[in-house]
Amino acid sequence: MTRYGQIGWRLAAVAAFAGTAVLAVALTRAPAHDGVSLSSDVSARVCATSGLEAWLGLGTAATATGGTGDTGIRPAEGTYYTLEFTNVSDRACSLFGYPEVSAYRDTPKARGPIGSAAARDTSVQPKPVMLAPGATAHAQLRVTASAEQASCAQVTAEELRIALPRQARPAFVPAHIPVCSQKGQVSLSVQAIQARPGIPGYTVVP
Repeated sequence: MTRYGQIGWRLAAVAAFAGTAVLAVALTRAPAHDGVSLSSDVSARVCATSGLEAWLGLGTAATATGGTGDTGIRPAEGTYYTLEFTNVSDRACSLFGYPEVSAYRDTPKARGPIGSAAARDTSVQPKPVMLAPGATAHAQLRVTASAEQASCAQVTAEELRIALPRQARPAFVPAHIPVCSQKGQVSLSVQAIQARPGIPGYTVVP
């Protein structure tokens, strides 16, 4: 084999190895939500805030005459987001119930809550959700359409304060959501935590 032939063979071998490595990574990461399951055990190890990565999914608007998809369910008017919770610890843990959600300003001079905390949307019954390491669960967040609160001054929340069930330490998630600034006027509502990553406007059926 010539010198150039040897170089070509080595490059091909390196490319093949790299392709195999990429495939292996893809296969090990692909079913991230497979480690999520419903459980009847409410006494299992609780997911600590420090062991979760909380993030906000994209928003989807729903109107009174339409919906967010062909699910057969017509959601209430507003904008729907998903609060996603990924287990970044090395141990399985459980989530159960409703997260407490408040809109917050994120400026040095005016950091603090805006309006009232999110109300509980009881259309989804709470069920214990077991999260394996790397798995994700979610809770659906609805922001009331501004047309429903025409008399309320709107303020853009730069972040959401999220307190998980049975956890004292909150998490703060970046956001850009217009909410009502008046106390007593609720512009947010949140469902119970559900298994698997969420899709805005869709209720996951176990």
